[in-house]
Amino acid sequence: MAQAMSGKHQHFKGPEVSCCVKYFLFGFNIVFWLLGAAFLAIGLWAWAEKGVLSNISSITDLGGFDPVWLFMVTGAVMFVLGFAGCIGALRENTTLLKFFSVFLGLIFFLELTAGILAFVFKDWIKDQLNFFINNNVKAYRDDIDLQNLIDFAQEYWSCCGAHGPNDWNLNIYFNCTDSNPSRERCGVPFSCCVKDPAEDVPNTQCGYDVRLKLELEQQSYIYTKGCVGQFEKWLQDNLIVVAGVFVAVALLQIFGICLAQNLVSDIKAVKANW
Repeated sequence: MAQAMSGKHQHFKGPEVSCCVKYFLFGFNIVFWLLGAAFLAIGLWAWAEKGVLSNISSITDLGGFDPVWLFMVTGAVMFVLGFAGCIGALRENTTLLKFFSVFLGLIFFLELTAGILAFVFKDWIKDQLNFFINNNVKAYRDDIDLQNLIDFAQEYWSCCGAHGPNDWNLNIYFNCTDSNPSRERCGVPFSCCVKDPAEDVPNTQCGYDVRLKLELEQQSYIYTKGCVGQFEKWLQDNLIVVAGVFVAVALLQIFGICLAQNLVSDIKAVKANW
């Protein structure tokens, strides 16, 4: 009799949304959301400093690549993804979670496609990299962020120009034409100079007139190898590390998609039992 009475009070426990998955996905995405917001803030601050926000049309005026776009695009993608994943998990909103999964899956597919195409069309990629560097060499003095990016690349990879120092002939301030009144005529930026360990402060005039010297003599003062070749060599030397980073990012994306899909399945199962 007692067993019969207790059986009446037993309730069937239906499916539940996994709190572990829900809050892990929430925490995972709130970090992305905040990082995305920070990147966007840095990008907007950089554009405000350069007066771009007061004159939007100037965004397209720069002849070369504006590094601020890296912050803006990366920040926007991270912000949108983080928002969808964070709010979708917290509010158990299947629409936002599906958007998160599809968007993340699309990014993964684009990365995979880009990696395969880069491997198959190596020569085309090298040509595009050469064009990209030379195009930005021309615009070296037009934008301080671009200038800093080129200086960093030349110092980090110990290179000068796309294929060599003479690529700086493409820049109106560094070309060797007789009509060029610039003090930097026939020179290169200081980032091309071989560093003297004894110097604490970089000599920003070390590249002046250096291309007037013989090529063998130039090697004592500046890097004579091009950045395309040096970047290719660096990529080969660090192939395992680079591949490891890409694999880690891919696994993180797959993990995020799986978490979102798992949460969507849990939510649907709970709703089906209402």
